[in-house]
Amino acid sequence: MSNDTLLKDPREQRPLQQGTDSAMTGRISFYQELMQQPVSLMFIDSILPHHQRLNYALIGDTASENDSFSPKITGPHSFQVGMVRARSGNGPAFHTHDYIEAFMPLTDHKWRFYWGETETRVDGEAVIGKWDLISLPPKLWRGFEVLEGQEGEAHILGILEEHKVFSSKDPYWSPFVIQAAEREGFFADESGKMQKPNRYAQLEQEMLSKLEAFKHD
Repeated sequence: MSNDTLLKDPREQRPLQQGTDSAMTGRISFYQELMQQPVSLMFIDSILPHHQRLNYALIGDTASENDSFSPKITGPHSFQVGMVRARSGNGPAFHTHDYIEAFMPLTDHKWRFYWGETETRVDGEAVIGKWDLISLPPKLWRGFEVLEGQEGEAHILGILEEHKVFSSKDPYWSPFVIQAAEREGFFADESGKMQKPNRYAQLEQEMLSKLEAFKHD
């Protein structure tokens, strides 16, 4: 290359035609579009009081037990990303995974994380807020919720190690959660897939309407 050749800063360039770069097709998730794809009953605990929330799959299955989900970004990744919207006193029940998951609150709300070495005992807890990050190791039992007494909806981002969907139990739930979910007609089979009650469609819509209504409080 001649020393007289002037290179143009890529930052100052614009593509000749918008939307023609196939390398990035399907690799952007816009928040407003994501909000149109909530899953109100993604897990068997989602029907239970104190665990009602809206889940969103951005990349991968994000440990879903419900096969009716569609990630916004479907290309292969070595990690998975999801988001949860919940109100005060709600969040995932006590469970564990075979892989690491990490969480970062996105709104001005406090989240309580609690954990234990066994499925029936809590050994520790921590409260985290916006931009804080918590990383939970494999096999550690954990649950988390929006701290009581806060107004509005809280958002939290979850990042999970890559794993195969519906190949085994995932999540593993505490016996208390399994029993409570079964009373509502929900359980997961040995592949980790939710077995839905006959009234599932009605329950799903009722839960969605209930949780979406909170936005207008």
